[in-house]
Amino acid sequence: MKPLDPRLIRRSRAARRFLAVGAALAGVQTLAVCAFAWSLAGLVAGLIDGDALDAPVHAAVVAGAVVVRAAAAWGWDIASSWGAQRVKAEFRAELLAALTTRPEGVPGFSSARTATLLGPGLDALDEYFGRYLPQLLLAVVATPALIVAAWAADWLSGLTFVLVLPLIPVFMALIGLATQAVQRRQWESLAALSRAFLEVLGGLSTLMVFGRERRQADRIRRVTEEYRRGTMKVLRVTFLSGFTLELAASLSVALVAVSIGLRLVDGGLSLAIGLFVLVLAPEVFLPLRNVGAAFHSAAAGVTASQDALDLLAGAAARPTSRRGTEDGDGGAAAGLRDSRADVGDRDGGLVLRGLAVRRGDRVVVDGVDLRVRRGEIVALTGPSGSGKSSVVAALLRFAEADGVLRVDGVDRPGHAALAWSAQTPALMAGTVAANVRLGDEDAPLALLAEALRLAAVDDVPPDRMLGAGGEGLSGGQAQRVAVARAIHRLLARDLGLLVVDEPSSALDADREASLAAGLRELATGGRAVLVVTHRMPLAERADRITTVGVLVDA
Repeated sequence: MKPLDPRLIRRSRAARRFLAVGAALAGVQTLAVCAFAWSLAGLVAGLIDGDALDAPVHAAVVAGAVVVRAAAAWGWDIASSWGAQRVKAEFRAELLAALTTRPEGVPGFSSARTATLLGPGLDALDEYFGRYLPQLLLAVVATPALIVAAWAADWLSGLTFVLVLPLIPVFMALIGLATQAVQRRQWESLAALSRAFLEVLGGLSTLMVFGRERRQADRIRRVTEEYRRGTMKVLRVTFLSGFTLELAASLSVALVAVSIGLRLVDGGLSLAIGLFVLVLAPEVFLPLRNVGAAFHSAAAGVTASQDALDLLAGAAARPTSRRGTEDGDGGAAAGLRDSRADVGDRDGGLVLRGLAVRRGDRVVVDGVDLRVRRGEIVALTGPSGSGKSSVVAALLRFAEADGVLRVDGVDRPGHAALAWSAQTPALMAGTVAANVRLGDEDAPLALLAEALRLAAVDDVPPDRMLGAGGEGLSGGQAQRVAVARAIHRLLARDLGLLVVDEPSSALDADREASLAAGLRELATGGRAVLVVTHRMPLAERADRITTVGVLVDA
């Protein structure tokens, strides 16, 4: 495991600022240590020799050095807390933005692993910035400076420091290799535990129906026990490495102390110089000892930061386009043609020409030509797995795509330029009104009633409280509330394109007709409406029908 991942420094502005502030604090702390050691040695030597004239000055410097060092330690606490919070905020914002562009996921990162990373994983950076990085900076700044000061006072002691000091990094490297493997297994155990819990939670109702919930409880218990054993292994390595580093540092200080003591006895070294080097000796080894001790508590943060950087790199990687014949479900991907798509986009709306949509490194839909003008409804139909939802994902910039994609004359504007309702309603706990107005809470209240009317949600009061995931509504009601939210966004932001994906799959014929009437009213009002559906009664109410794989231009 790297002591400091350079990708973290390059990626995070807050981390670079923390290192700059930390280097300054390390310099101040080093000067305070040198002043403290020199003045304390002079004070003690003067009192022993009976020369107390400089005692008040030495005492004042000692007190001042103590205050400065305490202030530097206080500054470390503030800088560490600020750095950890800012870096975590930067990472979470970047990760969420990256995941928004890759809703199909990033290879190698399951939903459980991603959730663990965004939650407790990044929280482990508190220890990384609070304990590990400060000691690492002190080891880089203070240790060489203190060795130089000791060498200037007594070259033999300085040479001893230079000879014995490398033993500690060697021990740290050996221990670090063992810690890296143990910590990686511990991190994977935590991800496995999170994944098992989420899987059981998602299927709990089904498991209870079939009486299989106890077997899953045993599975979670087994994974939890594996995680507990992994934690104990990490603790054993931590305690053993701490003992080893303390022993190596203590023996090194003792070696310097014995050398100074012998030379003081035979008069080869003055008392003041000997005391100065003796006071410095523990401080020379202290940062490296603390780095070794903090290494283990920060290991989870280092692993999490590496995972976050790997996820960002994976999300940013653009897969190689391969014109193939497979869709996302493994079925045949067919070209989609609309003879009116060659008309210019002077009337606004949606224009697709030669659009090829990719999922990973596979082309799932190829040769898409589609035109939806303002004032008309176009139905996009086709069998399951034919690529309808992949076209919608390309409109939202949730999937990689090549070719022409324009909305109201703007190339590839993404989800900001359109209102969209997905196949699966994503409702939150709260009122129906809060769900419909989500993201546009400052819009006029009149738009809420208008959106509910156009989406045919007249059987659900706006003030009805919903549970998590829209609990309290039927499937058809949840669908219509999600469509109402898309319509509310369309009206509140005065957008030109509405895309609804399977809006009536759970509706009866009367509700479907009411919804179709609302969509027609929006189109008549100057909006472009694209309806993705496999239900012909709804598709037949559109101005034109375009079928994936079959050239149809009604």
